[in-house]
Amino acid sequence: MRTVLVANPKGGSGKTTLATNLAAYLANRNEKVALWDLDRQGSSIGWLEMRAEQLPRISSFQPGAKMSETDWLVLDSPAGLHGKNLSRLVKLARMVVVPVQPSLFDMEATKTFMQQILEEKAVRKHHAEIALIGMRVDARTRAAARLEEFLAEFDLPVLTHLRNAQAYVNTSFEGQSLFDLPQGQVRRDLEQWQPLLAWIEKTGQKPRLSRNG
Repeated sequence: MRTVLVANPKGGSGKTTLATNLAAYLANRNEKVALWDLDRQGSSIGWLEMRAEQLPRISSFQPGAKMSETDWLVLDSPAGLHGKNLSRLVKLARMVVVPVQPSLFDMEATKTFMQQILEEKAVRKHHAEIALIGMRVDARTRAAARLEEFLAEFDLPVLTHLRNAQAYVNTSFEGQSLFDLPQGQVRRDLEQWQPLLAWIEKTGQKPRLSRNG
């Protein structure tokens, strides 16, 4: 099973949007996908409950479930993630995706978080790989330029910037994602997702290093 952790301690950073859309993308590829909602608000669980039966199936992961029955596990992490809880989730993950919005508060919270996660043993020994994503970005704004400068401070891949499109809001009300819609309706947004999806698939194919490696 390949595990993707979507993490940022800042509430409202776009974790659930990323996690649900990523899970739906994988499900649309006929993968067996489970979504683990670790946030008290239960937004991902609510999204799953609204998801129509005819759409590609995504299961709600429960601790103790047989992981051998799942190809991919997507973790929607809680706000305020740090310390032992952060270490526990990073140990589970093969990939960590960190969404960042172009605001001072989001960037400050992310800076502290990145200092913590880069010290995690699983990251230092390359058991887990990290990538950064710009969320709700308007490329024409000064805030977008500031975000670019901020992300460049880290020696990590910055995969893409996703715009603040209404399609994300509209699909969430129906338990849907961009990947459940006709491509022509969301072509621009799907193009923005391609670098992230390519990284997920490439990294997911790599053999995971031994814990003793």
